[in-house]
Amino acid sequence: MSFQVGTALVNAYRSNIEIQFQQKGSRLRNTVSVETQNAEYEYYDRIGPTDAVEVLNRHSDTPLISTPHSRRRVAMSDYDWADMIDRKDRIRMLADPTSPYSQNAVFALGRKMDDVIIAATVGTAYTGKTGSTSVTFPAASEVAVDYVESGSAANSNLTIGKLRRVRYLLDSNEAVEDGEPIYGIVSASQIQSLLRTTEVTSADYNTVKALVAGEINTFMGITFVRTERLTVASSIRDCMFYPPSGMLMAVGSDIMVDVGPRRDKRNSVQVYVSASFGAVRMWEEKVIRVKCDETT
Repeated sequence: MSFQVGTALVNAYRSNIEIQFQQKGSRLRNTVSVETQNAEYEYYDRIGPTDAVEVLNRHSDTPLISTPHSRRRVAMSDYDWADMIDRKDRIRMLADPTSPYSQNAVFALGRKMDDVIIAATVGTAYTGKTGSTSVTFPAASEVAVDYVESGSAANSNLTIGKLRRVRYLLDSNEAVEDGEPIYGIVSASQIQSLLRTTEVTSADYNTVKALVAGEINTFMGITFVRTERLTVASSIRDCMFYPPSGMLMAVGSDIMVDVGPRRDKRNSVQVYVSASFGAVRMWEEKVIRVKCDETT
């Protein structure tokens, strides 16, 4: 059982159990493509572009255009969470903790999904017929921390110039389908950085009244999703931009909650939550990493 459960006993004079502030579940699951997977490893095939050829002669042979095929491997991993509540503690509590424990566990599994997606954005992807060929994240898909559109390079947080560079990289690669959204995965620091820029806060540039709302949801065709779980090292945050087709999450078993007595623990109630999932970067050209200096 949780050794801190005593804080919720009757002598605390409270009738409710409060869940501490946290990211409540996954924020990134809806930003990626989601597939069902039934094996430890599964392969998702891709085809590349081809060119048509001009017909130069009457009754000439039909050309055979070889369509390039490739695939990405997704590895499934299992995740779980469990805690127990003693019968005597349930009796002495004013509120039944089972539901808050379950909610807390589901939140934890949702955050783990985000961690897996974030790791896959820039992690090593595996391709080839047997999924044994590794593909590392390319430098061409990165916007440097000191990127500027003109003048001397200087470290910066998220800027309008960096957003323009993201759009250029995606558009020049034809990486976004018509009508497909682009998601920008950022932290609170990047939101604050954008709120300090005229283009974002001015109605002349942006239909979203950012200062009035106190937040930014879309700008320059990019939908922003805030999470504080992005990788940061020496105050340099890795922010990710991609359309849903750039990332894939495979779900073998969605989040499952099981609450029941443990006979081997004097019938204490166990809250058990589990899930199986994995993620992979499907296309290097569709995922852009932007490095942001949070000290600027």
